[in-house]
Amino acid sequence: MTSFEHFPIPLLGFAAFSGTGKTTLITQLLPRLTKRGLRIGMVKHSHHDIEMDNPKKDSYKLRKAGACQMVLASPHRTIIFSEQDEPEEPKLMTQLNWLNTDELDLVLVEGFRHEAFTKIELHRPSLGKPILANEDKHIIAIATDAAIDKTDLLTRELTYLELNDINAITDFIVHYSQL
Repeated sequence: MTSFEHFPIPLLGFAAFSGTGKTTLITQLLPRLTKRGLRIGMVKHSHHDIEMDNPKKDSYKLRKAGACQMVLASPHRTIIFSEQDEPEEPKLMTQLNWLNTDELDLVLVEGFRHEAFTKIELHRPSLGKPILANEDKHIIAIATDAAIDKTDLLTRELTYLELNDINAITDFIVHYSQL
């Protein structure tokens, strides 16, 4: 049993190799999911150093002066910064713990594909990459833009979605969030 099984709300990731279109798909899905009444939390993994703060702003100066955690709050949004003592790959559960799940219905995750939680795989056969579902038993669906030779897949039940059919993927996610 993974720690994600005890997460208080549905959690669904998007797993794919770089360049497959995860962010593009998610930006198309989010407005459709919110129109259906879902309050969505989002966690995105980046392999790059991220810097959102402006060096001319007080929040940047305070963070750089030594605040290991910084909450920047305004009437429009709140931003939480957490500095890492030693650079290391982030753990999904650590990132999920930042979310206020009382105000959410579903959390979507982009990346963290090596962690054990439920995911939809995005697969474009034209990229020549292997199917991740063969190695990841937590993938429950494959969204693809071309036919997949199912003899290449391990024998288990998967849902197949048309990658360009945003409405069908939205329906799948809404159904998943209500299980």
